[in-house]
Amino acid sequence: MSFIYKTWWKVLVVVTIIYTLFAGLMFGVPRLAILHETIRNLYFHVPMWMAMLTVFVISVIFSIRYLATGKEEYDLIAVECVNTGMLFYALGLVTGMIWAKFAWGAYWSGDPKQNSAAIAFLLYCAYLVLRNSIDEEQKRAKISAIYNIFAFPIMIVLIFILPRMTDSLHPGNGGNPGFNKYDLDSRMRVVVYPAFLAWSFLAIWIASLRYRIRLIEYKRNELN
Repeated sequence: MSFIYKTWWKVLVVVTIIYTLFAGLMFGVPRLAILHETIRNLYFHVPMWMAMLTVFVISVIFSIRYLATGKEEYDLIAVECVNTGMLFYALGLVTGMIWAKFAWGAYWSGDPKQNSAAIAFLLYCAYLVLRNSIDEEQKRAKISAIYNIFAFPIMIVLIFILPRMTDSLHPGNGGNPGFNKYDLDSRMRVVVYPAFLAWSFLAIWIASLRYRIRLIEYKRNELN
């Protein structure tokens, strides 16, 4: 956990994000049918999902650790990772809708990938509602941890498995090739891979800040 408090990686994250934003808009990209210049959204849309998955995985790990140890700090880490993940989840949905408007002609076309992502989003909204509906701390933490552990694999199935089993416009689903099958040359790889890492670590940074604030509030309430 001491890694979280280091400064060097946060500076690197900021520099890398600035680089990917600039390079994503200015560097050349392959000229692909239908996508054209909208392929640049790959630098922004997919990294949002990577960041979301990163903090959701961490939340599940700490939910398991909470059930094993009963430490309140682990529950706080889990919930703040979910809160942060929901932010990037929303950004992933919005950037996807913008891309869909230009590629498919509508912000929301009822594509199985879009519908499944929306259902999974509501699944995590229910997690937050559940937490706020239980007053007793230990009971809230235990029920939330169990819910979180089961919600994650359901989300994975909804987003990454079910859309592959039916017709879909989304790349990598419904028989469509993923972007690894397209002509993604080195100009794109030197932007998209750093973007994956930078946005994921930004999500961890935000979650750590939220956890530290929540921990201060928790300890202050204990003193009162």
